[in-house]
Order: sequence, then structure tokens, then C-alpha cells
Amino acid sequence: MTDIPRRAVSRTAKLAALPLGFAGRTVLGMGKRVTGLASDVISAEIQQRTAEQLFSVLGQLKGGAMKFGQALSVFEAALPEEIAGPYRQALTKLQEAAPPLPAATVHKVLAEQLGPDWRDRFVEFDDTPAAAASIGQVHRAVWRDPGYSPGGGPHHRDVAVKIQYPGAGDALLADLKQLSRLGGMFRAIQPGLDVKPLLVELRERITEELDYELEAESQRAFAAAYAGDRDIYIPEVLDASPRVLITEWVEGIPLAEIIRNGTEEQRDEAGRLMAELHLSAPMRAGLLHADPHPGNFRLLPDGRLGVIDFGAVARMPEGTPEPIGRIAARAIRGDAEGVVAGLREEGFVSQTEPIDAQALLEWLQPMLTPVAEEEFRFTRAWLRAEATRLASPRSPSFQLSRQLNLPPSYLLIHRVTLGSIGVLCQLEARAPYRAILERWLPGFAPVS
Repeated sequence: MTDIPRRAVSRTAKLAALPLGFAGRTVLGMGKRVTGLASDVISAEIQQRTAEQLFSVLGQLKGGAMKFGQALSVFEAALPEEIAGPYRQALTKLQEAAPPLPAATVHKVLAEQLGPDWRDRFVEFDDTPAAAASIGQVHRAVWRDPGYSPGGGPHHRDVAVKIQYPGAGDALLADLKQLSRLGGMFRAIQPGLDVKPLLVELRERITEELDYELEAESQRAFAAAYAGDRDIYIPEVLDASPRVLITEWVEGIPLAEIIRNGTEEQRDEAGRLMAELHLSAPMRAGLLHADPHPGNFRLLPDGRLGVIDFGAVARMPEGTPEPIGRIAARAIRGDAEGVVAGLREEGFVSQTEPIDAQALLEWLQPMLTPVAEEEFRFTRAWLRAEATRLASPRSPSFQLSRQLNLPPSYLLIHRVTLGSIGVLCQLEARAPYRAILERWLPGFAPVS
């Protein structure tokens, strides 16, 4: 009846075929290499082979595995270059590529969702997908729109038609369950990564992401909030059903291409625009775009940042929590006791356990360097240095971090922030990030 559930055995076999023995043997060695505890380097040939096999399987799964891989891929910039190199190409491919559905299956979904006369609603429809996502694929088409007539011309416009894979919900749940058994493999790529909370969060968001009508509602809210904006462009939603979403087509340079080949000016501007979007959206739209991987963004010819996927959105009607900005500002000012008090209030630090306030401040301040200065250039080297500082068991920072807790209410904000920083480091972008925070982050006023 459906396309993906019939392949459950095949998916499971592919996951089981991953080199788990290799992962078990090498995770300790690679972790030591990343944290500076050993000088040995895992064979580049083995890394290359493992990367190709792992991400080939993830890309073929279409469901939870590809979504998890996309979430993981934004952290690639944190790895040392000799380890990151073999993974980068496979990760980039994963962000925007997956095997397509047959045209007959696409037509069946369109008929079920738009009606048997679905072809009459299009002037043209390209059966070859233009892009793929974790739970669906996108086709380019020309929409027959009687309410749209630019310059008195034909009532047509270029559109993106997102079609959900049949059986995507069942496949997503099954894939996420399988992925929970691959913690060792992912730690080999990103030592210190705790896979379980990420999988729990992804599972909680499945229901929302599978509902394209809910995604349309989110996209319309973003479009209304950014209508006429000089920096951010949100395409209009033209029609939506539970498994088909039709929006304006966005023509521009994919962010992944800018990461690979962009000029310094393009990288800097893309970074600034990404920061503007993620920091301003909670205040302007009451929403947070929660999927910052590069496949969701385009740099448009007019210089704006085009955003093309709103499946993962966090509802934040009160905006970004004020304590985040207040605690960050206290840290930049050097107010150690104020930082501890704020963290205790929000549940980041135990109410009763003693903690060295000055040591905590020194642990936090390097992370805030990007907003403590007037301008900052995010780099892979900076992120790798921070990852090493925080992940090395020999580091005082590592011991201190064990006294900290991440409250559940901050998990999504934390993940999106880390993901956004990962993209900025891939871009090697320089911009006045402090000024952006001062404008959009409640409570952030570092200069007393």
C-alpha cells in the first residue's frame, strides 16, 4: 500500500550492515585524538571508507536516519581538519540529496492530496525532483493561479511542490529506533555528542513535521512577520494539504554552495543574515526556525536570505527567554556571582550544590567571545578549540561542566543555537553579532 514501510527489512539490514565493530574499536582512539590525549591518528583510508558507507546508508533511508544525519552535519566544523576532511563531502551531499520516488508514486500522492484533476492546477510539472528532504522531495512546477497576474501577464507562477514520502511517519519512527543503537558510530564522528536527547527531541517533533498543513501555517506566520523585509525573504504558501505543500519557487545560491565556493563577502553576508533570522524570529514571529542546516537557505540575487523549509519550528509566543540575554550580559561584564544566581534560577546549576563562581565565569566567557567584541569572525579553528576545551577530560572546563544541567525547556534553543554556530563556522563568517543580539535578545545589555 505504501512505498517505504515495504522496505522496513531492507532499511534494518542496511543499518545493521554499518561497521559497528569498527566504531566500537575506534571510538576511544578517535575521541582521544580530538581531545588531545593521544597523538595517534585513525587511518585516513578507514575514515574515508566509513564516512562513505555511513552517509550513503543514511541518505538512502529517507526517514529518521537522513533527518538525524542532517542535524548532525552542522557540527562538522567542530572536528579537527584531518578527521573532518573525509566526512565533509558526504555530509554536504546528505544535506540536499536522496534517492527520488518514482513518478507514478508522486502522481498517486498528488491525486490523493489535490484531487484526481490535479494536473489541471499546473501549467507544467517536472516529474524529476529538484531537491530532497528527510521526509519528502520537492518538484518544480508552474502553478495556474487565477489570482496572480504580474504586469497583466498570464496567471502563472513558478512554484515548489513538496511531496511527502508515502509511509514517512512509520519509517521515521522505525529509523529513529534503529539509530538509537548506533551511538558508538556517531561518537566516532563527533566525540562527546550525546545522541539520546537529540533522538528524543526529533521523535517529539515528528508529528508536527509530518503535517504539511501545520508547516504551511508556520510559513505563513513567518511570511507575515517578514513581509517587505530588506534582509529575509519567506516564499508565499499557495496551497497545502496534509502531505503536499505548494509555495513560491525560490531562486538563489544554496548556502551549501556558498560554504564550498563562496566569496568572503558572500560568506560574511550569509552569516549576518542567518544570525538576523534566528535571533529576530522569536520576537517578530513568535516562532524559532529550528532546522538551521544549509539546505534550507538560499542567498537571493537581491541579497536577501531565502528560507525554504518550515517543517521544524518552535513556538515561542513570549519570544526568547529573557534570562538567556541577562545571564550572557552579566558574564561579559564579569559579574561571576550574578551569573551563578541567574543559572541557579533557571535550573542550569543546582540550588544547593556549591560551585566556584569565578571558575564558572571563566568557563563561560570564551563561548561568549563572538558577542563580547564589536565584530567577530567565526572559524572552524575557533570551534575546534572550544570543542577541545570543553570535551577534554583533562581540562578544568570538562570537570566544571559536569556540575551543569540543561533544563528540558532550553534543549531546543540550545540545539538550534549550536547548529547555527556550526553553520557560521562552516561559512567562516565575520559580522557585528553583538549588535544583532543587542537588538533582538531580551535582557542582553552587556555595557553597564
